[in-house]
Amino acid sequence: MADLDFSIEEITHEEASFSYDQSVVESCTPSSFHGDIIGQPRAVKAIEMGIKIPSKGYNIFVTGDPGTGRTTAIKKILKEQPFDKGRLKDIAYVHNFIKPENPILLILEPGRGREIVLLMQDVIKQLKEHIIIELSKENTLITPEGLTKTSHEALQKVLASFDDPKITSFIEQVEKDITSISYIFNGVSPDMVKNTSFFLRYTVNLLVDHADTKSNPMNFEMHPTLSNLMGSIDTKHDSSDENLPFLSIHVGTIMEAAGGCLIINAEDLLKEEQLWDRVKQLLKTSRLYVQNHSSSHQSSSIRPEPIPMDIKIIALGTEELYDYLYNNDPDFYKLFKVSAEFDFSMPATRQNIGNYIGFIQMVTSEEALLPVDTSGILEILRYGSYLVEQRNELSTQFSLIADLIREAHYHAKKVSEAIITSKTILQAREERDYLSSLPESKIIEQITTGEMFLHLEGSKIGVVNALAVLDRGYYSFGIPTVISATVAPGTEGIVNIEHEAGLSGEIHDKGLLILEGYLRKMYARNFPLSIYSGICFEQSYAEVDGDSASSSELYALLSAIGEIPIRQDVAVTGSVNQTGEVQPVGGINEKIIGFFRICRHMGLTGHQGVIIPKKNLRNLILPQYVLDAIKEKRFHIYPIATIDEGMQILTLRKAGDRSTKGPFPVNTINRVVEDQLKSLSNISRANN
Repeated sequence: MADLDFSIEEITHEEASFSYDQSVVESCTPSSFHGDIIGQPRAVKAIEMGIKIPSKGYNIFVTGDPGTGRTTAIKKILKEQPFDKGRLKDIAYVHNFIKPENPILLILEPGRGREIVLLMQDVIKQLKEHIIIELSKENTLITPEGLTKTSHEALQKVLASFDDPKITSFIEQVEKDITSISYIFNGVSPDMVKNTSFFLRYTVNLLVDHADTKSNPMNFEMHPTLSNLMGSIDTKHDSSDENLPFLSIHVGTIMEAAGGCLIINAEDLLKEEQLWDRVKQLLKTSRLYVQNHSSSHQSSSIRPEPIPMDIKIIALGTEELYDYLYNNDPDFYKLFKVSAEFDFSMPATRQNIGNYIGFIQMVTSEEALLPVDTSGILEILRYGSYLVEQRNELSTQFSLIADLIREAHYHAKKVSEAIITSKTILQAREERDYLSSLPESKIIEQITTGEMFLHLEGSKIGVVNALAVLDRGYYSFGIPTVISATVAPGTEGIVNIEHEAGLSGEIHDKGLLILEGYLRKMYARNFPLSIYSGICFEQSYAEVDGDSASSSELYALLSAIGEIPIRQDVAVTGSVNQTGEVQPVGGINEKIIGFFRICRHMGLTGHQGVIIPKKNLRNLILPQYVLDAIKEKRFHIYPIATIDEGMQILTLRKAGDRSTKGPFPVNTINRVVEDQLKSLSNISRANN
């Protein structure tokens, strides 16, 4: 590289490197991890508050990435709540002899439901025994008086046991019905009496039985449908001929969770028609209406009494779904007053490092995995920081940490190792990347064969190698994408070709508008900005969104305006504001690694590298092979704070600062760009 009259800063091997200090890990006390909730103080407090406030509307909407311990936390918090037996009720229906289509609801104290079931079974047993005995006699008829006398004592026992107007009314109806059924059994065989379903009318359909319940109900509904949640009415019940619709009522998860909590995936509630509206109706009225959900009209007239409901619903969902419901459903906030947000990261404090070590020891112990030595723990901690792209943070997605330990155990056992080391952890990561990297390999192949145009040497005008990240499920990887810009006189401004083709998201559109603001502030101070420029992501056929390529687009635009060649061996990422400050972006490690792999595949020249925002330095957690190349000066990372710094690296020319009198220095990048913009403005005015 030729001698320059300005300096180009690049990070050293030491600055690019990151690891946890062994002494810190060895001095941290491992937590006695037994399902404890790590790094989620806000979410825990929110859930506890929602559970303990009995007022209507204090249901809980839980957001956060899978694997952050949402379900584990909810289970643990709910199990720690004092058992409140007073909230529990047995739920049953009995036959309505006057209006069979309106079964009678019984709400009973825990255990009383089973009691009345047994008492009514005793009534039926005595009736059957009396009828069978009478039928065994010659020339004897079943009389109403005999049936009444037989059942009276058992029915009085029910009345004596329950001081409930509904039960009293039901027993009175039973007594009246018994006096009218004698003719049914005269002349039948004793066997028919034994097997008859007639006496089902005197039974109790006990839907919820809390006789043996020792903890607050906590139900997870994995497949929410109207029937599964709300209960159902079976239109094909065997007793339909006896006109006993109360036996057709089936329990739902909400009934079972009454007096406690129901945990459910919010997205599932929105999938089935009417389900979300029915849940809202339940939470508004504290009443559950059991209905026939089938398309058949056979039992559409059945209307059981609604069931009073004391229940908390905990809905799991994404932040996007929470925002959507909050903004579009006026009932949502009234019904879900508590939002519990699970963070994807936590500070890498000594306490949390100790928690990580405790978690590692718990997983290896409970699953009989090989122990992890100190070097392995250090590498797992490094992976935890890599997941969140923060050197001073650790991931709270403990499911991913556990997966890494399991896979490291697998690889260690394959080679008969007795312990999991840093080498094993790295191998597990490399194997996982390899298994998931087919799309990345195909893109590298297309670049190698020339099917995708990408130049890693020389210079071009108006062409920049930008960096992007592609996600394929668990695996994400960085790829370079070519951005080109063309310029001509005109008044159209910057034309976003992706937008014109319907392939640009709103954030990307905003980024292009920022570029015009930068041109006006930086150059067009005393003349109108008159320009036509087309900016395009070459060979890109998917939607482009985000602003991480806005600095790349600006470099291509400035190069095209000033006809200044740009290096192709340096790729770029970073967003930009209207004042030319380069802002940090996400996916920085994947972007650097992705470009390095392509350069390595095509052949490292010693000049290749990437330009990144200086604010992203704290996010760098790079693999050893990239660090080795940086140390050996075969690959370079240039941290910048402004567009001027980036243009100097890409063009090897001085950007130039505006003097107090106004103009930029002659032969600097900014002077050339400003002169060209003036020329384009003059041409546009002349044409108009």
